Amino acid sequence: MPQDGFVDAVDARILLELAEHPRATTLAIADRAGISRNTAQTRIARLEAGSLDSFERRISPAALGYPLTAFITAQVTQRLLDEVAAALAGVPEVLEVQGISGPVDLMVHVVARDADDLYRIAGLILAIPGVERTNTALVMRQLVDYRIKPLLHQAAGLG
Repeated sequence: MPQDGFVDAVDARILLELAEHPRATTLAIADRAGISRNTAQTRIARLEAGSLDSFERRISPAALGYPLTAFITAQVTQRLLDEVAAALAGVPEVLEVQGISGPVDLMVHVVARDADDLYRIAGLILAIPGVERTNTALVMRQLVDYRIKPLLHQAAGLG
């Protein structure tokens, strides 16, 4: 088992099986990954304690009535960064926030019902104390969906 927090080839095979078969039993995962059930159970427990994020399924925001996706960049007062992040976490339409380098500080991934709703959300973000300036970019089309399997294949030595 890796000691440095990184995933090794065996872990990558387990994660591939979990990605492909999220409801599989530990025994089925062990069988498909070519390891014992005890090894699979131990490694899955360790992964859950460290490397694995939420098992939350990917639900399309469009299915919930939010067909528009946008990225809002924000410049913030550095000493208020934690407060800004906490306020952004309180906006349901904010899916994720990344702290980035460069001329802006945050990349805020949002969804909206329509253009008027996006305008409202952008206004909410701009009104947060510590947010100095924002810029909104509407996603016209998603060209590559979020994916992790190519990295898992590579880590597992499968190409």
